[in-house]
Amino acid sequence: MTATKGLEGIIATQSSISSIIDDQLTYVGYDIDDLAENSSFEEVIYLLWNQKLPNEQELKSLKEDLASNMELPQEVIDHLKSYDLSTVHPMAALRTAVSMLGLYDSEADVMEEEANKRKAVRLQAKIPAIVTAFARLRKGQEPISPKKEFSFATNFLYMLNGKEPEDIEVEAFNKALVLHADHELNASTFTARVCVATLSDVYSGVTAAIGALKGPLHGGANERVMKMLTEIGEIDNAIPYIKEKLENKEKIMGMGHRVYRKGDPRAKFLKEMSKELTKLTGHSKYYEMSIKIEDFIKEEKGLPANVDFYSASVYHSLGVDHDLFTPIFAVSRVSGWLAHILEQYDNNRLIRPRAEYVGPKGQAYKAIEQR
Repeated sequence: MTATKGLEGIIATQSSISSIIDDQLTYVGYDIDDLAENSSFEEVIYLLWNQKLPNEQELKSLKEDLASNMELPQEVIDHLKSYDLSTVHPMAALRTAVSMLGLYDSEADVMEEEANKRKAVRLQAKIPAIVTAFARLRKGQEPISPKKEFSFATNFLYMLNGKEPEDIEVEAFNKALVLHADHELNASTFTARVCVATLSDVYSGVTAAIGALKGPLHGGANERVMKMLTEIGEIDNAIPYIKEKLENKEKIMGMGHRVYRKGDPRAKFLKEMSKELTKLTGHSKYYEMSIKIEDFIKEEKGLPANVDFYSASVYHSLGVDHDLFTPIFAVSRVSGWLAHILEQYDNNRLIRPRAEYVGPKGQAYKAIEQR
């Protein structure tokens, strides 16, 4: 047996949820371009969980279920208030709070299919409530309850900022949620499947996935993109800054992707939303800076932008704190995690790979006084 570093190119399972074939992403066979242009995030949630698009009644029922489950247990809010909110990273807070949710769900350890679907709805609804509650609490503000008549995207922005968002803001955020919903067997999704393959519960699977997403090589990339743009400061500084990074062999976040050869098909949508939103909010320099950087890296390294690159300036323009970018990723990606968790339960086998041993051999034990 020989190892493949990072499991690159290894086919670990079969799935009917999403695919990446010839640089094209699909959800249950629907092209991401088609979904990004036409669907609501709620439709995508239903699609991922049920392998079909909803009819009007099914969509109405899902929207009502999500809205009615967005309220957090008071114990979770009190726990968030107990953190040192000036220092704790939002992803650490989210990871712990999601794990806590399982303590207040009487069905947490009930493994029947319908119970797991009910838990999926609760988790999908409550993760945005956790993120927005945390964001407000650390500013000395109280969490805001959702409005049942609002869409998922509208409710998130409303609960975050305390005011009804503009239509273009809802459109941009809905599109970002659709584009981030699933991405085949990425690191956090694989983590979730490994966890629940032991027949652990849904809350454990999602908590494990959040732990994987927290890393800067996965969900944390867009936060680091915005940090880079902020450090650059002005458009004329962009290319000198990038040249220096390349000379120092430093990684430019948001460029290239392991599974795409020609480019990330999701990036173009966020690129367009970045152009519109930064113009609307007076942050056009971040879009123009991003264009210069992408063009330069494509010419120098042959690497186009991925979905993280332009999502950074989109979220910044929506008034989102930079360290909330990765939790927002989780707000969307939990739909995919839950789809994969349900699929894993449906046809489960314990995931237990092997390792290629490269350590010493033939050693003999010596008594401690002889060492």
